Amino acid sequence: MKDLVIIGSGPAGITAAIYALRAGLNVTICEANIYGGQCSIIGKIENYPGIESISGPDFSVALYNQAKKLGAEFIFNRAKNVSLKGSEKSVTLDDGMTLACKSVIIANGLKRRRLGCTGEREFSGRGVSYCATCDGSFFKSKKVLIVGGGNTALQDALYLSNICEKVFIVLRKNSFRGESFLVDAVKHRSNIEIRFESVLEEIKGEKIVKGVVLKSKNGIYENLSIDGVFIAIGYEPDNAIYKDQINMDPSGYFIASEDCKTNIPGVYVAGDCRKKPLRQIATAISDGAVAGSKAAQYVFRMKN
Repeated sequence: MKDLVIIGSGPAGITAAIYALRAGLNVTICEANIYGGQCSIIGKIENYPGIESISGPDFSVALYNQAKKLGAEFIFNRAKNVSLKGSEKSVTLDDGMTLACKSVIIANGLKRRRLGCTGEREFSGRGVSYCATCDGSFFKSKKVLIVGGGNTALQDALYLSNICEKVFIVLRKNSFRGESFLVDAVKHRSNIEIRFESVLEEIKGEKIVKGVVLKSKNGIYENLSIDGVFIAIGYEPDNAIYKDQINMDPSGYFIASEDCKTNIPGVYVAGDCRKKPLRQIATAISDGAVAGSKAAQYVFRMKN
């Protein structure tokens, strides 16, 4: 039986592993995609204390290497089912493997929110994307459109403006909600055009995206010839498999105080997946440190 299984290998999950490993636990990390979580698709990280600027992939690799050096086991497979109550807990993965353990930390982050407009699902992967740094290179010297008004949309616009001929940004409100320095940078890029108080009504094409239909606040429709659409309207929790065991708020976020404890002894949550006022790398790492330490304390009590 394993001491600790951590679900998710973003900053919260890997920090939890580092603290638990240094305390003497054996730790297995289960990751559905790639280590680093959202950090792995960020072009630059410039708000983490002590590091003026670092690429998201480089930061993710550094996290991974540190945990591996300390002895963490990584399994790249999605958690499909969990049994968390009682002294022996288990995590079952998509491939059928079941991991028995004494303690569990859930640090699975968030998933991209879908827009729900006509054509979005039909053209997903055929011109519709949710990751500019992943798919931007496919649209070199082409025209693209970004939906969203927060930091992610602004960062995506800046990144794509270096690759694409033209970048349109569409947002419902009359102003951006992202950080002011990103807003200023976007407004000063000559190949970025903004459509305030507008919505994306439809994505059109044949085998691939060829255009979009926008609708303004005044009810005026606009057709644009577009090669790619990037949806950047935020994230939402991906906690459905835990809903009958761990307490959540109405929005689906885990309920846990600053000690990261859930309603189940030996089960902790860390990072963006829990209800909290600020979701940043710094707060995820803080959660990870707390959860890893608390899990170690719990396991040692169990052994003694």
